[in-house]
Amino acid sequence: MQADIITIGDEILIGQIVDTNATFLGKALTEIGFEVRQIRTISDTQEAILDALSSAQNQVKLVIMTGGLGPTKDDITKHTLCTYFEDTLKFEPKVMAHIEELFSKYVKATVNELNRSQAMLPSRCTQLFNPNGTAMGMWMKKEDTVFVSLPGVPFEMKYLVEEQLTPMLKKAFSPPAFVHKTMMTFGLGESIIAKKIELWEQNLPRHIKLAYLPNLGRVRLRLSAKGTNAAALSQEIDCLFEALYPILGDHITGFESEAPIEKKIGQLLQRKGWKLATAESCTGGSLAALFAQHAGASAYFNGAVVSYATDVKKGLLEIPTKLIDQHSVVSRAVALAMANSVLKNTQSDVAIATTGNMGPSKGDADAEIGTVFIAIITPKGEFVERFLFGKHRVRNLQKTRNKALELLYNELLSQV
Repeated sequence: MQADIITIGDEILIGQIVDTNATFLGKALTEIGFEVRQIRTISDTQEAILDALSSAQNQVKLVIMTGGLGPTKDDITKHTLCTYFEDTLKFEPKVMAHIEELFSKYVKATVNELNRSQAMLPSRCTQLFNPNGTAMGMWMKKEDTVFVSLPGVPFEMKYLVEEQLTPMLKKAFSPPAFVHKTMMTFGLGESIIAKKIELWEQNLPRHIKLAYLPNLGRVRLRLSAKGTNAAALSQEIDCLFEALYPILGDHITGFESEAPIEKKIGQLLQRKGWKLATAESCTGGSLAALFAQHAGASAYFNGAVVSYATDVKKGLLEIPTKLIDQHSVVSRAVALAMANSVLKNTQSDVAIATTGNMGPSKGDADAEIGTVFIAIITPKGEFVERFLFGKHRVRNLQKTRNKALELLYNELLSQV
């Protein structure tokens, strides 16, 4: 069963926003057994929309579109659907009541004619009611193809897919079982992993496929299987992954559907009753942001000092000028001093500090571009690691963040 994904919006085509909807939809459709034939982004014009619809007609079983369902004149998806399906718009009182309720509770403004137009839907569509916004989802069929139109606002679209569309698709199509599972690894490159697991990979069953998904210090290993029995396929994949633990050991940090590594760190900290703080220079607070984004982070994360400038290291973190002059701001000694200072000032149990030269120029540091020091302190000891990551600034930041998480996770894991 094949499906097409169509995202509508000039803002995507000109690079003003990133199309995260297509990524989400591709994953959601694959998980329930659809094969995504193509993902297509088109402009907000009737000509482009009609061309996309007609090109998919009878070529795939399902077409999912997002975008163009707002109340303004540039949102023309509903009118274009009426043209394609030879239908007319019909007023839906239930939708209008919902719009008025949203405005009275949250918007605190008068409902105008543009807002009322949101209650007009193609008369022959099956409605996917959207409790989170004013744009309803629509299900329509023409010959052998089902067309679904969803709002472009990501959280509204995701709710409709998870709560309404997925059950409808399973009932309408009875898709085959399609099972994916992705193992997360840290600290080894793609080629090294491939060499280590070469024999394991050669012995994979023919109906199970392996994909390598590398990303700067971490590699995801995805196994995919298609068949008639999802439970049996899932069990088979679990057994195959189990055989990787003796080969890759502590480089395995879990699975993609599980908690991300920063949340796993939080869980380890909670088991010990420890609190974490970060002192960040070259990572610019991105480590702290990762921890703070999760609900309940206050149970294990105390705070952070982002000491990007040398004067801030001297001021807020009280790093002695003499120490910086003697060792350079990017050094083992300064990284450890940063960690000790934030540990003391936040009354934490665990600290991590980063200092490095991200490039393109050296700034206040004497170290070679790409040099990074990561310091970690726990109640059971302290250590500093030095790395040389290369010349690319953005990649250096990502590598430093990933390596810091890997080091802290492995250190805490060894202590529980």
